[in-house]
Amino acid sequence: MGMLAKIRRMHLRDKLSIREIAKRTGLSRNTVRDWLRKPEMSEPKYPDRRTSSVVDPFDEHLRTWLKTDSHRPKRDRRTAKAMCTELRGQGYSGSYTRVSERVRKLRQELNENPQRAAFIPLSFAHGEAFQFDWSCEYAWIGGLCRRLEVAHCKLASSRAFWLVAYFTQSHEMLFDAHTRSFTAFGGVPRRGIYDNMKTAIDKVGRGKQRSVNARFQAMCGHYLFDPEFCNVASGWEKGVVEKNVQDRRRQIWNECADRRWPSLAALNEWLSEQCRQAWENMAHPEWPAMAIGEVLQDERLHLLPMPKAFDGYVEQPARVSATSLVHFQRNRYSVPTAYAHRVVSLRVYPDTLAVVADDTEIARHPRSFERYRTYYDWLHYVPLVIRKPGALRNGAPFHTMPDVLQTLQRHLLRHEGGDRVMAQVLAAIGLHGLEAVLVAAECAIEAGRPSAEHVLNVLNRLKDGAAPTETVITPLQLREEPRADVDRYERLRTEVNHVA
Repeated sequence: MGMLAKIRRMHLRDKLSIREIAKRTGLSRNTVRDWLRKPEMSEPKYPDRRTSSVVDPFDEHLRTWLKTDSHRPKRDRRTAKAMCTELRGQGYSGSYTRVSERVRKLRQELNENPQRAAFIPLSFAHGEAFQFDWSCEYAWIGGLCRRLEVAHCKLASSRAFWLVAYFTQSHEMLFDAHTRSFTAFGGVPRRGIYDNMKTAIDKVGRGKQRSVNARFQAMCGHYLFDPEFCNVASGWEKGVVEKNVQDRRRQIWNECADRRWPSLAALNEWLSEQCRQAWENMAHPEWPAMAIGEVLQDERLHLLPMPKAFDGYVEQPARVSATSLVHFQRNRYSVPTAYAHRVVSLRVYPDTLAVVADDTEIARHPRSFERYRTYYDWLHYVPLVIRKPGALRNGAPFHTMPDVLQTLQRHLLRHEGGDRVMAQVLAAIGLHGLEAVLVAAECAIEAGRPSAEHVLNVLNRLKDGAAPTETVITPLQLREEPRADVDRYERLRTEVNHVA
């Protein structure tokens, strides 16, 4: 519109010729003539120039991917960077910028972008607050693709973050994630910002009214920070950790999903290394000249000191069955047979299951997240098998005995009454200890003809040899200390011969 006004002024006001106007503006005379002939003050519109792009052969691929992703959850949708990587595998040789521009245009055509809201940026002082959230991810663990609940804890000021993966999202996992995060940060901030997760909130009231879980309150009181909960469906109130979920999914979990992990502990060890590397390599968004790790060093001076780790277990009652087993999450765990048919207390930790009775821990097992499994500790059944030795032959708990004892059992069960003999050997564990019985059993097997008497004899010899010598102190003093003189026996023999 500005060029048209300029041409009209030059022709109508300054009385310049069309040739002169074309020379000064660089336009052709035909263009100047056409514009001056129009009665209205409207600049002509020309169609957009269509130029070929290196992305054009892959346009249908991008359109198909975007349509497919529109039916997926947001966390599973591919980014423009992921699409560019897949296109390179199909022969694309252009830059990432061209792909991102084409993806942006196609999303606008498909109405993928909703109307965006405006937000107010937040600022936090050192040691003031941290934000916590969960995310759902997938990884190959033990040869299976497992769904994982990943805890994200991020300091609002230094932006240092910590990730821990679990199989489930429950109270004991929540407590353990806080303990690991605060230990990695080197202290505790004064305020924690959460959404309305069920592991912390029992009931959501009006406005900011919340019925907070008692165990969660106990953890907050132990670490001395104030919990603060966002409004319902207002994730932007903890946008620092929400953004962290997206960033870590693109930067860490893409690599994690392509690898195979022997156990969850190995995966968490790798995650801790990735977090520490990110602290050193990533620049702080507000101070680009400093890394996150450098800002964290400053924030640690403002954090509360890290106290003793919170004993974050969840306790629940359970009845012991006639086979001395307790049931928990579709698995069964053994306890000593003396507690059969009694009600005990289960203390559930993220990786351990402790059984308590009369304020005393009576059993401890590694926690399993499989289903319909039974986990025995064969020592729990030794007092009962002494009275019922016939159960040794097919007793399921005794299949987990050490190899030495199983070898001894096979030798003894070949003979009549071998089950009673093996029960005598197991009964010695309570008196001499497991390690001593294993050594004695191994010596008996090496001798060739193992028996209970042989094992007990070795145990007694081990016990006698290990007995410490005690020095008796008395007020009596000997004038002449006794000497070990064996020659006197030779003298007696000589005297006997002389008499003969």
